[in-house]
Amino acid sequence: MLILQLFLEFFKTGLFAVGGGLATLPFLYEMSETTHWFTSNDIADLIAISESTPGPLGINMATYVGFKTLGTFGGAISTLGLICPSIIIIILISRILNAFRESPLVQKVFYGLRPASTALIAAAGLGVAKIALLQMDLYQETGSLTDLFNWVNILLAVILFLTMKYLSTHEIAGRKINPHPIAYIVIAAMVGIILKL
Repeated sequence: MLILQLFLEFFKTGLFAVGGGLATLPFLYEMSETTHWFTSNDIADLIAISESTPGPLGINMATYVGFKTLGTFGGAISTLGLICPSIIIIILISRILNAFRESPLVQKVFYGLRPASTALIAAAGLGVAKIALLQMDLYQETGSLTDLFNWVNILLAVILFLTMKYLSTHEIAGRKINPHPIAYIVIAAMVGIILKL
């Protein structure tokens, strides 16, 4: 019945993760704790891979978890579970949207979803920052505050942030240079490989 559990877990995620792929992260953290199909470190690796490869983040994550759990069939079932709620909701909405488009209640519902999706994405960002910038296991072992922080990752994040800010607001040799975000992903990946992060 693992197949059914995979489908239902990702169906729930797809049903309630309003706001895109990053909004699925809180659900994945919860799924990690309850099912033990993957670890929080797997989620961090998965985010890095999903952001560096084509396709929506949530679907890449569902496919990865399903594949890791039950192979190719598990990947297909997890992905199907994630996208089914969207397909069902879109079909239902397309049938009734014209009738309710001007409804104040519908507008209030959509207005209320904005802070919910913002909170889910913020929670996901904090979860990723915790994994990438903190070393909780080492800190719990030693109790030393200096061991809490992953200084190399923090330094890399600060350098990349300052470089992005500088290049987006200054000209070099009379030309505005603002590299594509993919360039930063590639640079960070190369630094990670070189420094074995």
